[in-house]
Amino acid sequence: MSIEKYVSFAAKSFTLPDICVRLRTILDDPRSSAEDLGDVISVDPSLTAKVLRLANSSLFRFPSQIESVSKAINVIGGEALYNLVIAETASSAFKKFDTASIDIDKHWYASVYCGMVAKNIALQLNIRGAERFFVMGILQNLSELVVAKRAPKQYLKYVESEVQGLPSDKQQAHFGFTFANCSGIILENWHLPMGLFYPVTHMNDIERQSSDLDIAVLALASRVTVSQLEQEKYKDIELVAPEIANMVTLDKELVSHSAEYAEVETSKVVSLIS
Repeated sequence: MSIEKYVSFAAKSFTLPDICVRLRTILDDPRSSAEDLGDVISVDPSLTAKVLRLANSSLFRFPSQIESVSKAINVIGGEALYNLVIAETASSAFKKFDTASIDIDKHWYASVYCGMVAKNIALQLNIRGAERFFVMGILQNLSELVVAKRAPKQYLKYVESEVQGLPSDKQQAHFGFTFANCSGIILENWHLPMGLFYPVTHMNDIERQSSDLDIAVLALASRVTVSQLEQEKYKDIELVAPEIANMVTLDKELVSHSAEYAEVETSKVVSLIS
């Protein structure tokens, strides 16, 4: 089955809530204000509560309590608020594609873990808007659920195959595309910003890993995630491959710190979003 058919299936099965579209429209309008953003969020009490919980979580670590959406916008900014809403929306998307072929709780945990690693690496590199890496880390493996839901027999053959290398190598050999590539196209189809969908789409492209910092960070986060959560298969993989090292100037100790950070924080954030 072609990648386009999986993307089409995802598009028909799940669309972004209207609030995501409205927030993006406001953020892209130079005439809009923080009050406009607050008005959109505040009409949904459940979302307001979840956004405030996330804003006060270990994702941001602010010294004082954030008690209102308006304060959250002033402190973390409109784009960060939008990313929190997308992160919350992601949990709904994952549940929409729940399938007997995958342990959804384990899959969600691994996705959040990858997001936490990516965000921590971005922070260590002083990349602006580091919170978007948390969202990209969560969403980069969304299409594994889509594939398993749409073509369960083919997915099980993929799971049982013994292709060597990274998971992305196995995906490419079996499907002709990687899950990250498919996920990125789905995100583009959902009209998410290029800063979110482009790095996800190309995170397994070795040439781009050596020339695009965002892509290199995501690729590294993915390697750290599988090395830690699937140690039986991937504990000995090279984390900072040469092409990644060309862009990510962190030594092994700092990369290990990102894994330790994710290990401590992932369970907390999983409980906040799910």
